[in-house]
Amino acid sequence: MSQRKWLNWFTEIFRPAPVRPRLEAKEIPHRYAALRRQMLEATFLGYASYYLVRTNLPNAAADMKDALGYTQQEVGLLMGATGLTYGIGKFILGGISDRSNPRYLMPFGLLLATIINLLFGAMNSFTIHLILWSLNGFIQGVGWGPCGRTLGYWYSVSERGRIFGFWNIAHNLGGGVTGLIAGYSAEHWGWSSAFYIPAALTAVASLYLFLRLRDTPVSEGLPPIEEYRGDYPENLPPDHDLSLKEIFFGQVLQNRFVWIFALANYFVYMIRYSLLDWGPIYLVQFYGARLSQGGWTTFFYELAGVPSTIAIGYLSDRLGGRRALVSMLCLVPILAAFWVLVFHPPATFIGQVVLFSTVGFFIYPPVMLLGVAGLDFGSAKAVGAAAGFIGLWGYLGKVSQASGLAWLSTHFGWPVALGAIAASVLAAILLLLPVVNLRPKN
Repeated sequence: MSQRKWLNWFTEIFRPAPVRPRLEAKEIPHRYAALRRQMLEATFLGYASYYLVRTNLPNAAADMKDALGYTQQEVGLLMGATGLTYGIGKFILGGISDRSNPRYLMPFGLLLATIINLLFGAMNSFTIHLILWSLNGFIQGVGWGPCGRTLGYWYSVSERGRIFGFWNIAHNLGGGVTGLIAGYSAEHWGWSSAFYIPAALTAVASLYLFLRLRDTPVSEGLPPIEEYRGDYPENLPPDHDLSLKEIFFGQVLQNRFVWIFALANYFVYMIRYSLLDWGPIYLVQFYGARLSQGGWTTFFYELAGVPSTIAIGYLSDRLGGRRALVSMLCLVPILAAFWVLVFHPPATFIGQVVLFSTVGFFIYPPVMLLGVAGLDFGSAKAVGAAAGFIGLWGYLGKVSQASGLAWLSTHFGWPVALGAIAASVLAAILLLLPVVNLRPKN
């Protein structure tokens, strides 16, 4: 098959589903309610599944480091490289997802990540590991776009805070379960099993996504969500499809609010991933904890974000969509938690769990709200690109902390490294301060 035919085939497979004739009026309420629940369920479990084959490295890193003789800087490079490529992939593939059918694109990406994890576990070369994990990061970028696109079409702007608040628990579920699975597997069966076992689970999840996901309401014979709910914001999507140029430049790069949220997200992700990427290694080196204990701290870190994300997402709706204000307020107790970690670190493992959980409780609402804020000030037809751009800056923050904490912890110790993250909390607060009264216009 020629290159052009392969390209045509690929484009045809992922093309958005066509508009179907409108269902009878009496069928619409029941069908709409059922499919809204189905889309929330599928994107929730699907995105959690992506975490199984993306966040498993930190909980296997300590055993992998000893088994393969990797240095702390090499481990940091692996974590940083995937963060960079994930951010790039989230931006580029997010724009592509705005013009694609999530039913095919999302399971395809998860299947590719599954294969990469199987290959990663079978290799013992740092160069190959770096290439594979960087590629995995880029492919992982296809996970959020279909979810954001789907929820943007099936849920209106007036319900985004609470809906994304619930959906965002997928981060915590996926990350927390991965911490337990990867940490237990690495401790009992070696570091490779921390990649094999999650890959087996995501292979099944790929099939599940294909069976459950659907495209837009109009492709199912239903009216657009704005018509169905009578919710017509000023940023209602235009009738025509946007070109990639209109998506990236018109809706994203020329939007100053998206830039503000993106820059704030840079520091928020430094905070978020400091304890996710380095928490297990920090506990092993600083406290002599076991790998499975590191997995439990990751689990509680993620679990703590569940109630807060739901409650604070709802609160942001009640406050008229003032996502920046709520995000800034969440950062204040995080600053206090890092102050304790730096100057008065607990002497017990339980004390560390409490501080980790405090950060987890308050960091996930800003992680969710900054992305939603970007959607509030753009078009539903550029959801993937806007979230991808904000996410790109977030993962540039992940890259910065991955390499930065490796260097700081090696040369100056963990208190100095954690102090640098405390400074990042303060920077995020200062960035959000000028836009605390910003709210979407309905």
